Amino acid sequence: MLSFTSVTFTFPAAITPSTYTSLTTPLTKEQVLQRNHVRIVGQGMPLVLCNGFGYTQRLWQTLVTVLAHNYQIILFDHVGTGLADLSTHDAAKYAHLMGYAQDVLDICRVLDLQQAVLVGHSVGAMMAVLAASRAPSHFTKVVLLTPSPCYLNEPGYYGGYERAELEQLLALMQTDERGWTTLLVDLLLGPLAPVSLAEEVHQCLSTTASLMARQFARVTFLSDHRAAVPSLRLPTLVVQSQEDFIAPAQVGDYLVAHIPQAQLVTLPTAGHCPQLSAPLETLAALRTFLV
Repeated sequence: MLSFTSVTFTFPAAITPSTYTSLTTPLTKEQVLQRNHVRIVGQGMPLVLCNGFGYTQRLWQTLVTVLAHNYQIILFDHVGTGLADLSTHDAAKYAHLMGYAQDVLDICRVLDLQQAVLVGHSVGAMMAVLAASRAPSHFTKVVLLTPSPCYLNEPGYYGGYERAELEQLLALMQTDERGWTTLLVDLLLGPLAPVSLAEEVHQCLSTTASLMARQFARVTFLSDHRAAVPSLRLPTLVVQSQEDFIAPAQVGDYLVAHIPQAQLVTLPTAGHCPQLSAPLETLAALRTFLV
């Protein structure tokens, strides 16, 4: 039985994509694309969009509709969510975020991506940090959208939650999935969000196997990846919302202070999903950074 505890990730030295592929038995292109239900839209500079916990590709659709005119958009689902191949779920591999980051690098490898921009949302932003730090030659820039390396309050660090609060949240997931989902949407959007926006977020959340979702939730909320943050050496844009109940403003300040080439943009919106609540402002921040 898996035991979930707070995880501190000891980050290895950066390695090249060729070295990375030698660490495991590489999957074929077809296997990787099927495993993560990879879709490619548009042409131009490649943008890899990395989902956060529980989201499917649908979360990005408003941005994709516009960005696909000028960029090649690579969308995918994490194993255990959306239309990814559930049979490839490995509890040991996905017991830490590096398992998900390896999948991102697999996608980059089989698509032979060079000079791509990696955009990670929520905990997907930490997957982006791990992937771009481990194999930076795939990427030219990184965008971290409402990121957090650690949701727990620790001495000298404000993540937003005490451990007991997160344990209660995770316990609710195990006993009342409907109540958990409703609470999660409230946390993602804030109490004043329009009903139409809440309904859209519900549509973007995955309805996959509960056991996989519970493991993903614990890995998301109880991990601590602050030690990995300084290893990201690429130009990085940190985008946060003015009011975010999941990743408070202090987290954005922390990341900009610890990522060597980071800049911060705070959007005048509430909630953890600005690609839905403030798509025009999010697009403007992305375009300015990508020029």
